[in-house]
Amino acid sequence: MSKAFPLKFFMLVFALAVPFWLIGAVTALQLLPGLSVSALGAFCPLMAAVILVYREDRMPGVTKLLKRSFDYKRIRAKAWYAPIILLMPGVMALAYGLMHLMGFPLPTPQVPALTVLVMFLAFFVGGLGEELGWSGYVIDPMQARWSALQASLLVGLVWAAWHIIPYMQAHRSVAWIGGAILFTVATRVLMVWLYNNTGASVFGAALFHAMLNVSWFVFPVYGSYLDPRISALVAVFLAAIVTVVWGPRTLARYKNV
Repeated sequence: MSKAFPLKFFMLVFALAVPFWLIGAVTALQLLPGLSVSALGAFCPLMAAVILVYREDRMPGVTKLLKRSFDYKRIRAKAWYAPIILLMPGVMALAYGLMHLMGFPLPTPQVPALTVLVMFLAFFVGGLGEELGWSGYVIDPMQARWSALQASLLVGLVWAAWHIIPYMQAHRSVAWIGGAILFTVATRVLMVWLYNNTGASVFGAALFHAMLNVSWFVFPVYGSYLDPRISALVAVFLAAIVTVVWGPRTLARYKNV
């Protein structure tokens, strides 16, 4: 996607999200507790990428982009599936432990296995809707212009800003939203680190994205007890370690994109 246009992409993502935000503003319907119906805008990054790719490369380009949904063969070192699948549950477990030590009232997580499976499948589809845009379309040309860390921070900030209206529609406090923004930006750094170390796999990014959302909603009760300021501290700490160990330029030992 060397012809990608980051600014046009970001503007289009926000423009496409407006109808979903308007629907969220006029209805109290929630997909899950704390998840406004406006979250259906998860497919806006995919739609934006498809529109821009079609303008440049027509259907062959769109087909190539969509095929990246299941590009798991790019993940040659299967050990990377461990952080892809386990990192976000680990972050939430640490956040739960820290909140418990700090005296937060926390019930025991109680989510039936079948519910977790259904959430995972739904969040994976939604993750593809986002990551075919954020990872499959825009991150590589941004890394070509800036370092991997700079690109991931910029995408993370846009990604976080894109979530603000749904957070407001879910009646989140300013402090909560601030913590969520920090968490989102740090998480994007971790996601780009995984992406760069798995042969630029969109499938891996979407799988990680799904595990992020599942882990969030498994937190008691459907994430309503989570203080994102705490999970953000954990995510920032991990992102800092990744940046120091792998280096800010590529966030990878060997960048295979």
